[in-house]
Amino acid sequence: MPYKINNDCISCGVCAEECPVDAISVGDGKYVIDPNLCISCGACAAICPVGAPSQE
Repeated sequence: MPYKINNDCISCGVCAEECPVDAISVGDGKYVIDPNLCISCGACAAICPVGAPSQE
């Protein structure tokens, strides 16, 4: 199941830098994850300072 970034996102960009498949990009007010590219590795969730990425 792909990860999603919730509204806790502070737009720091750390998750996008960590994503091995470049599935994360700047969205409208927060970063977003392309579910078609996400490989569910959890790298974004592990590095996020506010725990915004999660699997729903």
